Amino acid sequence: MAEYIPEYVGTVTKYVFVESPTLTPGELALKAYEASEGVLIKETCFGLQVTGEPEAVDRLIEVIRAFDPAHIFVKDRGFPPGDPRRCRANLGGARPGYLGHEREVRILRYITRGLEVLERRETEAPDEVPAAPKKKPKLDIKRLQELIEKEES
Repeated sequence: MAEYIPEYVGTVTKYVFVESPTLTPGELALKAYEASEGVLIKETCFGLQVTGEPEAVDRLIEVIRAFDPAHIFVKDRGFPPGDPRRCRANLGGARPGYLGHEREVRILRYITRGLEVLERRETEAPDEVPAAPKKKPKLDIKRLQELIEKEES
């Protein structure tokens, strides 16, 4: 195999998944372009792929997640864009990682539901804790013995 020479030295790539009833990947891409500060953004069917210096990517992710935090998810990409070891142009067909994305996107709605429940719990006033029921006093052994003797006679 030929020696690998990265094109984007010192950069990171992250996937941004959008599973929102109010925000499409295209709308998120437009908002991301406005706040990109030199980050390479690619719109995909599931959201965005962003590449750039780690600090710039993290700032952009923070900005775009604020639009719909319970419906926007971020994941690191293992190989940089165009990497010949994983690029579909060299391997033919879809990248194997996209099959994993398909599976992950299907479970995002459950994660969203959990996040929304947690958010509601944090904003709502806690319910009053009901008073513990009063315990009945235990039967004294002498009283028990008296009852037994009374019953036998």
